[in-house]
Amino acid sequence: MSIPVPTPFAAFAEESPQRDASHSRAAAVWRDRLGLLLESTGEGVYGIDMDGRCTFINRAGARMLGYEPEEVLGLNMHELAHHTHADGRAYPVGQCPIYNAFRAGVSCRIDTEALWRRDGRPFAAEYSSYPILDGEEVLGAVVTFVDISERKRQQDALREARDLLEQRVSERTADLTQALTQLRDLQTHIEQVREAERTRIAREIHDEFGSLLVGLKMEVSWLEKRLIAEPALRCKCQDMRGLIDQAVDNVGRLITDLRPAILDHQGLWATLEWQVRDFADTSELACQWAIDIAPGLQAPDGPLATAVFRIFQEMLSNVARHARATELDVRICATPSDITLRVKDNGRGAPPSAFDRPDAWGMLGMRERASHFGGWLHVDSQPGQGTQLILSMPLYQAGAQSRLLQRGAA
Repeated sequence: MSIPVPTPFAAFAEESPQRDASHSRAAAVWRDRLGLLLESTGEGVYGIDMDGRCTFINRAGARMLGYEPEEVLGLNMHELAHHTHADGRAYPVGQCPIYNAFRAGVSCRIDTEALWRRDGRPFAAEYSSYPILDGEEVLGAVVTFVDISERKRQQDALREARDLLEQRVSERTADLTQALTQLRDLQTHIEQVREAERTRIAREIHDEFGSLLVGLKMEVSWLEKRLIAEPALRCKCQDMRGLIDQAVDNVGRLITDLRPAILDHQGLWATLEWQVRDFADTSELACQWAIDIAPGLQAPDGPLATAVFRIFQEMLSNVARHARATELDVRICATPSDITLRVKDNGRGAPPSAFDRPDAWGMLGMRERASHFGGWLHVDSQPGQGTQLILSMPLYQAGAQSRLLQRGAA
């Protein structure tokens, strides 16, 4: 028994030849539009079968290679335009990314190779390969490519400019580093000469003015003893002797400010203790201090000892001049490897930026001195919370640094 075909399906069956003709016309229209699309793009586009032969190519692609489209059809595209590396080495088809990619059913994109024109000239190209699939079967590939010679030239020019800039920056940095090193060596030499001059002046003041004042005092005392019958003159002699004593004290203080003799005669440890004791007696601050020196540790001498003392002197001077503090805590610790000085006050403090200003000469000087000997200076301060200065200087470099300074002075 047959099953009747419903009217709609029967009509569809009757009209199927007409619809096939319509589909053919539509396919032709889409082929024309696809052709127009391929011809309108500036990129080269071509198709290849599984043997690498060209099945279609647009006019832009053919002209980039130096051919007309009809001349390329059926030719092996690798042998035609991809046969050689840019440096002249042969390019076997087995190494070609286009073939290896589409035969594996995957796409690829390459922008580091060259394609070859008909006249034997290569050009830098960027190309992409996309497999043509029918289900899971690979039928060939569509390859798009574009001439990137101008882009490569721009990239090479940019790279050369960047390399030149880096070279100039490197040279300029080296020059600045050398200039900074020379400047620091000069500053160190100036400090060394300054300390030597201070020592010389202090010695001359002690030897010349000290001796004159002592002699003058003795002469006034001799005169006073012979003026017993002249009370007024005797009183004047006593006043003169008091002024001479005051002058002796001032000269002694001046000599100490220039170069404390204790540093040369008793060493750095005794000098630091004398300095903190003297500051505690004269500053009218509630001062707590402690000195912890490793047993048997020999104090450094020479420029390193002077640098530590001058930095410590400046740390205390900053407290006296700027801190407006009522309490001070000083800790000095020395080990065979380094010495650490901590000065902490309860004064008004300051923001961290205040210690990094270009005109903060005291801080710059302390940091420069410390840096030259491989040390560092740390500042911890906030407004209203006081200030803490910590100096750390390596002692094991003392000998090497002293030789360096001597060589720089020479």
